[in-house]
Amino acid sequence: MSILWSLARLRTDGAARRLFNAALLALCAVAAMPVPAQAGTIRILVLGDSLTAGFGLDETDGFVPQLESALRAKGHDVKLLNGGVSGDTSAGGLDRLDWALADKPDLAIVELGANDMLRGVDPASTRANLDKILARLGQEKIPTLLAGMRAARNLGPAYAASFDPIFPELAEAHGVALYPFFLDGVATITALNQPDGMHPNAAGVKAIVERITPAVVELIRSSGLAKTG
Repeated sequence: MSILWSLARLRTDGAARRLFNAALLALCAVAAMPVPAQAGTIRILVLGDSLTAGFGLDETDGFVPQLESALRAKGHDVKLLNGGVSGDTSAGGLDRLDWALADKPDLAIVELGANDMLRGVDPASTRANLDKILARLGQEKIPTLLAGMRAARNLGPAYAASFDPIFPELAEAHGVALYPFFLDGVATITALNQPDGMHPNAAGVKAIVERITPAVVELIRSSGLAKTG
């Protein structure tokens, strides 16, 4: 405003008026120019439970920091947002989705369902919750990787038959990427798990990260957000 006010004071004669008009046109032209998009860090929300929250681990040994380091080592400028809450079910993840999205993620990894299974929650309920989560992420146009889970076989074949297909079927229905089994290569291996036998130790998380990183890299690539830094 101060520039325009100073120029306005020049409008006292023909020459000054021409100078004013030329300057005003130049300012308008600059204002009308599109502002180029700024290259920024890709923000990846990890919406999950204790498996992604880092339960029982030092801060740097959890899934989120290890995956972030792995992606950065491959040249991707990323910041992972730890949306993992120990003990959370798919219902809990759905309840706090608005809060998680307040961080404006560009991409998302959804890892929920293990606690539903351990508590014997009706698979239909788990399916409905994950369906709503994926639908909301779709509405927000956030490309997503859905991490699958498998039912413990001691829950019986009927439960497994209802629970296991949830993840591939929802991934197909919503057109999102699927990582079939989050604990692939780690589940039931004593050396890769904490004493409770359910939560990966630091080495187990490293194994998970090594296996899932290519899927996350593909998510970044296919989203068109690939940036290096």
